[in-house]
Amino acid sequence: MTPRKVVSRTIRFQGADRLPFTLDESHGTDIAWMGMTASPDDRPNKSTGRDEWGCLWDNIGVSNLGEVKQPALASWDDWNKLKIPDITDPQRWRGLYHARSDADDLFLLANGISIYERVHFIRGLENTWVDVLEEPDRLGRLIDILVDMNLYAIRRYAEAGADGFIFCDDWGLQDRLMIDPEAWRRIWKPRYARIYEAAHQAGLLCFLHSCGNIVSILDDLIEIGLDVIQMDQQENMTLELLGRRFGGRLTFWCPVDIQQTMARGNPDEIRAYCRRMVRTLGRPDGGFISKWYSDPAGAGHTAEAIEAMCDEFVKLSREAGGVTT
Repeated sequence: MTPRKVVSRTIRFQGADRLPFTLDESHGTDIAWMGMTASPDDRPNKSTGRDEWGCLWDNIGVSNLGEVKQPALASWDDWNKLKIPDITDPQRWRGLYHARSDADDLFLLANGISIYERVHFIRGLENTWVDVLEEPDRLGRLIDILVDMNLYAIRRYAEAGADGFIFCDDWGLQDRLMIDPEAWRRIWKPRYARIYEAAHQAGLLCFLHSCGNIVSILDDLIEIGLDVIQMDQQENMTLELLGRRFGGRLTFWCPVDIQQTMARGNPDEIRAYCRRMVRTLGRPDGGFISKWYSDPAGAGHTAEAIEAMCDEFVKLSREAGGVTT
C-alpha cells in the first residue's frame, strides 16, 4: 500500500498492511503538510514581535514555546480597531499549487486556524474565561470569524488535493478541561461541528491537536465528526481509560507521552510504552498512528530517547498490524 492509503485506511478502520508513522527525518513519515503563506494563525519567529492580529508575543528563543504578553483585543470597546486578516488574499495560497504533486504518495494534511487558542491569543486567556460567562455573544462573534476562515480554507485545500484538515486547540489542564464542559458544548461544540461537516463534505478527514486532560469532551468530538485526535500526553488520562472508552471510535496520533515517559524514562521504558500504546489505543484494523514530538528541545527530550521511540515504532510498523507483542 502507498503511505497515503495506509494512513487513510488506518483512520477509517479499513485495515492497512502496516502501522503508519510520522517520525524524525532519519526514520521517515507517511504524512506531508500543506498550509498558507502566511497563516493568520502564525506566531512571530523572533523572540518578541506582533502577529497579524496585533498580539504581542514573547518567545523563549530555544524552541517554539512562547506566550502573548499583550492581546490584540484586551477590551471589547476596541472591537472596531481589531485587525482581521484577509483569508482570501491570493498570496496566502501560492504554496498550494504544487503541494499535491510534491507530496507524491504521502497523505497530505492541511493546516487550519485554531478557534480556541487564537481566541485567547486575541483576547487574553483570563478575559476569554470571563467572556464564557459574561460575554458569550461577543465571544461567539469572534469565534465565528475564525470558523468562516476555516470554511474558506477547507475549500481551497480540497481543491488543491488535501486528504485531511487539522488545527491545534489545547483544551486541557493536567486534570480537567480549562472551562466547564457544558460551556464548551454551548459555545464551541456547534462551531467545531460546522467545520467538521464542511471538511467531510469536501472529502477531508478531520484531525485535532489537543493536549491536557480532554476526556470530558472526546465523546462530543467523536459525535460531531472528529476522525483523529493528535495528543502528545496520555498519562494524565491513562492509556487504559483512553483505549477502553475511545479506542475503535477514533484514531489516536501520538508520540510517547512527552512530559512523562519520554522526558524521564530510559530507552527500555520508552520502548515498552510504545508497545503498550499501540496495543491499548489501536485496533487490528486501525486506530493508531505513531509520531515523534517535533520540538524536542522545548520538551527536554534526549537524542537517545528519540532514537529508542522512533526505532520501536518502525519495528512495530513491520509487525502484522503493529499490535503484536
